[in-house]
Amino acid sequence: MNSSISSSTTKGNALPPDLEKIVQARHHDPFNTLGRHHEHGDDLIRVFVPGAKEVQITKGPKLKRIEGTDIFEGSVKGLDIPIHYEVVWTDKTGKKHRYIDPYTFAPQIPDFDLYLFGTGKHWHIYRILGAHLKTVEGIDGVLFSVWAPNAERVSVVGEFNRWDGRCHPMRCRYESGVWELFIPGLKEELIYKFEIRNRASGDVFLKTDPYGRFFELRPNTAAIVIKDDTYQWQDQQWMKKRRQWDWLHEPKSTYEVHLGSWQRGKKGEFLNYRELAEKLVPYVKEMGFTHIELLPITEHPLDASWGYQTTGYFAPTSRFGRPDDFRWFVDYCHQNDIGVILDWVPAHFPKDAFALAWFDGTPLYEHADPRKGEHRDWGTLIYNYGRPEVSNFLLGSAMYWLEEFHIDGLRVDAVASMLYLDYSREPGDWVPNQYGGNENLEAIEFLRELNSVTQEQHPGTVVIAEESTAWPQVTRPPWVGGLGFAMKWNMGWMHDTLSYMSHDPIHRQYHHDQLTFGLLYAFTENFVLPFSHDEVVHGKGSMIGKMPGDEWQRFANLRLLYTYMLTYPGKKLLFMGSEFAQVSEWNFDQALEWDLLKYPFHQGVKTLLSDLNRLYATHPELHQFDFDHQGFEWVDCHDSAQSTLSYLRKDEEDFLLVALNFTPVPRHDYRLGVPESGGYQEIFNSDSSYYGGSNVGNGWVEAEEIPWMGRPYSISITLPPLSGIVFCRQAEPTVLPEEQLDTD
Repeated sequence: MNSSISSSTTKGNALPPDLEKIVQARHHDPFNTLGRHHEHGDDLIRVFVPGAKEVQITKGPKLKRIEGTDIFEGSVKGLDIPIHYEVVWTDKTGKKHRYIDPYTFAPQIPDFDLYLFGTGKHWHIYRILGAHLKTVEGIDGVLFSVWAPNAERVSVVGEFNRWDGRCHPMRCRYESGVWELFIPGLKEELIYKFEIRNRASGDVFLKTDPYGRFFELRPNTAAIVIKDDTYQWQDQQWMKKRRQWDWLHEPKSTYEVHLGSWQRGKKGEFLNYRELAEKLVPYVKEMGFTHIELLPITEHPLDASWGYQTTGYFAPTSRFGRPDDFRWFVDYCHQNDIGVILDWVPAHFPKDAFALAWFDGTPLYEHADPRKGEHRDWGTLIYNYGRPEVSNFLLGSAMYWLEEFHIDGLRVDAVASMLYLDYSREPGDWVPNQYGGNENLEAIEFLRELNSVTQEQHPGTVVIAEESTAWPQVTRPPWVGGLGFAMKWNMGWMHDTLSYMSHDPIHRQYHHDQLTFGLLYAFTENFVLPFSHDEVVHGKGSMIGKMPGDEWQRFANLRLLYTYMLTYPGKKLLFMGSEFAQVSEWNFDQALEWDLLKYPFHQGVKTLLSDLNRLYATHPELHQFDFDHQGFEWVDCHDSAQSTLSYLRKDEEDFLLVALNFTPVPRHDYRLGVPESGGYQEIFNSDSSYYGGSNVGNGWVEAEEIPWMGRPYSISITLPPLSGIVFCRQAEPTVLPEEQLDTD
């Protein structure tokens, strides 16, 4: 209940509790005391202006100071004072300042929005929380709001109020735990944070906005007020096509990119999103990739985290420009028929004091128990997925990128760490679920909700799991017990394949099962075949560095590996630099070794991968049934003695024959069974001199009516050393350029 307060009634006496709380900056509802109030038949205006010498209402009275405070009040009874009056105050230097009193405005966030947020179902919560330019009753300003249910007081602070948390305390919306304040007169580009006082301890925290959409350049961490999206998109054709995209049966070859180290300026500086797009998109098109996947560009304080320790879940990092610059990047990709996947990190967040950790003085976004709330390996915190407002925060972030930035999909990092309560933990250092198991039931429910909502609201987008275990049905719908992801990285295939390729060819015959085992589970999930950034850092060596043998053999092995990858069932992903056989491990702090392209072997690998991407995209046999057993059939998987593999890739009408030789020994008169008679044209050969190979090849061969390997016909071919070749049925031979293949 309000108390009638005046300087005369308080002189010599202690302040009433409400005023004491205002002075001490711990009032949970400053609107109860500040602003305009009808009290005991009087019409009062009361303001709190720290540092003021004098305060007056425009076209109204001079307000009187309550003794010993910077609270001023006065009667305006009978005066024609507007509802949203202007306050004029003079500081101790005599300078005058003006503002419209923010404590004259009604609550701005509808109750229904707060209800949806409290139930975890507000998919567009980013339009409500955070900072938004707004016009209220004809007055321009900024509406600030933040979730901090355990706060005693929350204030907006910035240069505009000298970072003084006493100046703009916010209104608490009680049960929701949301605080809000509309401040008239503030404009775009304002830098701000929230000052939060914990209810129990009285500790005060200075926090950046969890829903901030643009931030200062690191190492600074404040959020910046920007306009809601007014960007004029030009990708309508792409977006229309995306809604009908049959990603199950279409080609998807992805170029994984870290924007900070793909290319840099002449002085080693970062390039802007627009500059990057103008350089990157033509290159990606030249290489034949269908998609770009960006390592996290969500705002993060530490370059060395590569973006995986995110603090700004609704903001493209300011390292490369403004949010509209990133929109331009995506738009430019789409106009050039390139999709954009964003690496997104809901598995953990950093402990930085300015961000989400202990946000309102309590473990709000994380679990209180470190056995559930902390990743020991990474030194980061784990989200409390069972808290509706936390899951809504993450779901809102996912929706934000898909909707506001036209992102075509999300790759979810470290899913295994979300699924298992005992992930990377010693016995006794984890808490079982309610049934005594190690499954994180709350995370499972969150992931199912994430996938259901994004696919329903944005058809044609994909959510891809980096999940490194044998968790069942990751890419199967929730209604059959799955997690609902569109695709999953095939980490088993990647590890087995790289392990096999690291062996000297003379020993590969003893490890043949590392190539064949993957087909036992290849169609249990919708798999992506990833040679990602994780495989070329931390002492693992570059892709070319993993290959055994002399220089010629190492490059031949790499060309063979990529041929195997592009013809094997599954969508494809390759990290930048690997496409031209960068020699060094990836270094996030410098550009790729582009100078290597002046050397023929490196140029050969680049050309080979470009041709493989086009082969993959233009032949439905190689992509239509990437996730279905009907798209693959072994010809011979048993020839471990000679370290060869052969298989068919099929669509509904036709097939391609793939043969791979994992030794440096050419296999002459090598017979393969084929399902049909007629001619077979070699349409790809990784041993072509065009790619730096020895130029052993076949050209066109005629099938013979010699049963072989259980098939009625067969062909006799030459398998080039350390190479892969692809045949298609063709009635007449194709004459290839002399420099590509020697058919003798």
